Amino acid sequence: MDEVEVVVAHSERATLRVGDVFLKVDTDQARIDAEVEAMALAPVPTPEVLWRKPPVLAIAAVPGAALGRLGVPSAASPAAWAAAGAAVGQLHRAPLPPRTGRAGWGLDELAAELDGECEWLVANGVLPAGLVTRSRQVAEAVFRPWTPAFTHGDLQIAHVFVEGEEVTGVIDWSEAGRGDALFDLATLTLGHEKHLGDVVAGYGSDVDLDVIRAWWSVRGLLGVRWLVEHGFDPFAPGCEVDVLRSLR
Repeated sequence: MDEVEVVVAHSERATLRVGDVFLKVDTDQARIDAEVEAMALAPVPTPEVLWRKPPVLAIAAVPGAALGRLGVPSAASPAAWAAAGAAVGQLHRAPLPPRTGRAGWGLDELAAELDGECEWLVANGVLPAGLVTRSRQVAEAVFRPWTPAFTHGDLQIAHVFVEGEEVTGVIDWSEAGRGDALFDLATLTLGHEKHLGDVVAGYGSDVDLDVIRAWWSVRGLLGVRWLVEHGFDPFAPGCEVDVLRSLR
C-alpha cells in the first residue's frame, strides 16, 4: 500500500501524495475552481484532473522531475531552463482567462501593501533597515504600465516539471489569471539568477531585467512574514532574504 506523503501543509491548504495521485485540500472553493479552470485553458502540459469533491481536488502526477527548488542549485540543463522559458512564453501569449490572478496587482494597492510590510519588517527587527530601504528602492521598477497576460501566478521552479529538455507539466494553478507576465518570470528565476538568461532566451520576447529584479525584491519583502508565520524559513541559504541581500 502506498504511503501518504505530506507535500505541503499550512493553515490555508494542504497537499498530500498517495502513489501517483495528489490530493489538494483547500477550504477556499474559489481557489479550487480557479485551478481547474486555468488548467483547462492553459496551452502547456498540466496535470490530469481525476475527480473533485469539495474541499478536495485529486490530480494525477506529471512525469519528469521538478526544475529545482529554492535554496538548492538546479541540476536541470540550460536547455531545460530555456524550455521552461518557452512554455511560459506560450502561456503568456495565450488568450486571456476570465479571472484576475495573483499577478494582477493593482499598483496603488501593491504600493500600500509593500510600504506597510517594509515598516513591519523594520519595526519588529526582522530585517535591517538599510536592507529594507535598498530593497524597496529596487522594487520601485515594478510600478509601470503593463499589459495583462495569462499568468500562472505562483510559478516557482518546484511547480515546473521537465524530462530532459522538455517541459512535461506545470502544476499548482490556483493563483492563475490575468496579470503581469514579468511576475511569472521573476517567480520562476527567484534565487536562480544564473539561469535567467536561459529562461529569457527561450521566452521569445524582450524582457526588462530591472523589472524582474524588482519583482524578486517585492516577493522577498512581502513573503518574509508569511513564510515565518507558516513554518517556512526565508533566512535559509539561497532563499528570500539572501535574494534581497544580493540585489543592487
